[in-house]
Amino acid sequence: MKRKTAYENPIFCFVFKVVTNIWVGLKGWKFEGEPNGSRKLILIGAPHTSNWDFIYMVIGSFKKNLKLFWMVKDSVFKSPLGPLANWTGGIPIERSAHHNMVDQMINLFNESEDLVLVNAPEGTRSKKDRWKTGFYYIALGAKVPIQLCSVDYPKKTVIFGLVLEPTGDIEADFKIIDEYYLAFEGKHHENYTRPLGELPKGEEQEKCKE
Repeated sequence: MKRKTAYENPIFCFVFKVVTNIWVGLKGWKFEGEPNGSRKLILIGAPHTSNWDFIYMVIGSFKKNLKLFWMVKDSVFKSPLGPLANWTGGIPIERSAHHNMVDQMINLFNESEDLVLVNAPEGTRSKKDRWKTGFYYIALGAKVPIQLCSVDYPKKTVIFGLVLEPTGDIEADFKIIDEYYLAFEGKHHENYTRPLGELPKGEEQEKCKE
């Protein structure tokens, strides 16, 4: 996507990297793994249980020289926060009955030479029944990979991890995603929403034996 954001401002990038490098160094945080390298990619951030998750993901993007975009309601762009949303990589999404979010993003991916979209499919920091699926159908329709990223608070580590090519079998793919994220713990992990929801107790107990 050709649009100037904070990532194209060399002075801001330099100052941001210096300040955040000092800060995460003092806090003992690490950044492991590498972005997939694809020019078009959806990055998933989970577990999402704190406002700090997004901050650590943004810091990680600057450290890895990765330009991120994120979806936001188009009404934000009509408010005083509009310029800030635009500068930080916000993508306005129309949510009226006549505008499908998934189709809007598929079209945008198809029209863009480069687009890395970050998404937190839990949708909220509170516990819900299961993940939202929009990101999956965007990746499937736009034929772009999904990279699983995590903010693991006990280990103070941000990880650019597994890359998944969506197959169209969402339940099977979500099982892979679910198993991947079992290894990580959010800041308020009791609020973590699993991709497929909570497993039955018997099945959960069997998993614990593996």
